[in-house]
Amino acid sequence: MSPDLWMLLAFAGLLIAGVPVAFSLGLSGAVGIVAGLSPSMLATLGTNTYNSVAKYPLIAIPLFILTGLIFERAGVAARLVRFAQALIGPRHGGLVLVAVLVCMIMGGMSGSGPADAAAVAMVMLPSMTRAGYPKPFSATLIAASASTAILIPPSVALILYSIVVPGVDLRALFAAGLFPGMLAGAALLVPAWWLSRRFGWEAPDEVERPPLGESFRQAIPALFAPVLILGGLRSGLFTPTEAAVVAVAYGVVVGLWLTRELGWRDLWELLGEAAVISGVVMLIIALAGIFAWAGTMLGTFRHLAEWVIGLSDSGILLLLLIMLAVLVAGMLLDAISIYLIMMPILIPVMQHFDWNPVWFGILLAMNIAIGQFTPPVAVNLMVTTEVARIRLEQTVGWALVFVVAMACALALVVAFPSIALWLPDILGYNV
Repeated sequence: MSPDLWMLLAFAGLLIAGVPVAFSLGLSGAVGIVAGLSPSMLATLGTNTYNSVAKYPLIAIPLFILTGLIFERAGVAARLVRFAQALIGPRHGGLVLVAVLVCMIMGGMSGSGPADAAAVAMVMLPSMTRAGYPKPFSATLIAASASTAILIPPSVALILYSIVVPGVDLRALFAAGLFPGMLAGAALLVPAWWLSRRFGWEAPDEVERPPLGESFRQAIPALFAPVLILGGLRSGLFTPTEAAVVAVAYGVVVGLWLTRELGWRDLWELLGEAAVISGVVMLIIALAGIFAWAGTMLGTFRHLAEWVIGLSDSGILLLLLIMLAVLVAGMLLDAISIYLIMMPILIPVMQHFDWNPVWFGILLAMNIAIGQFTPPVAVNLMVTTEVARIRLEQTVGWALVFVVAMACALALVVAFPSIALWLPDILGYNV
């Protein structure tokens, strides 16, 4: 049996055995080194793990994770919900629109789907339940809407993609994700609004409308956050990594002195929580370096890429197969693991068919977003069902509805690449 096969079988076997993804990547990489190279090459493990995380742009990931936690604790989501309710007013499907809008705005602060889902679910689920929405529907809608955080800048997944794929401008990726993220939100809103009208959920005369002026004044700090981050990036005032520092500082100011719902003790706890989450992410990236180095030295990724290219001469058909494969992977793995495992194989395929790397990155992100609310392993759904205190199985039917809706948005971006590429091109970024 070839060393390539030993490494891939070791990785698959470890995952099936329940070994965490990070350790599965590291151990299977070590198996590949021993099987195909020399046991003495195991001395490179330390160097490979260090080189994987010793990248300046990666600093943004723990900082944006901390930003999401700070805004969640600072009461930002509640203020956004009140303002959206005041803006939309009482109507059938009004809370549906509020949930989607707030998830998209929160995604522009945290860049993380699970953090977005947790913040919005804790505020929206009680209101939607009182208005007559079934808990499984509400939990699934919020989980699906929160998945747009992987597209709407700043996105942790797009930061990693810009590191894995050489020569891709992160600012172009951030700009390219904006309209597809909005399109995905609109695609989710259509069936959700129709269902609320169809079943008569949320009678308009039973919903209270908050005062518009007061709710807008309270929501200003939250609404200004995406403007600060994206405006600073566009003006060149700071880099994407520096934007993460600015976002954390702004979140602290908002929580401590504007909303006053965040204390110094809370901030210390959030630093610890962000460190734990970031540690898990960085461990995956570090140990994936062993897998990536072994796969490169053995030629595993080159062989797999050649096999994928040989499946068909049609770029469209192959793109469809890749999208299906990424969708299945998104149901089982997190976005970071998918990028680290699949991109060494997909980069040669992308170059062979001359696909735009920015556009291709957005397509992958949309696929992974769908996986975040598609059972069996749906990270966003796990968060919202835990808040709603329901079983994950109760959401499967609703999840399929929203999967079809977002798949339609994905199909539009595949058919019309300008949906993703128009904005970065207008802003003058390298696409």
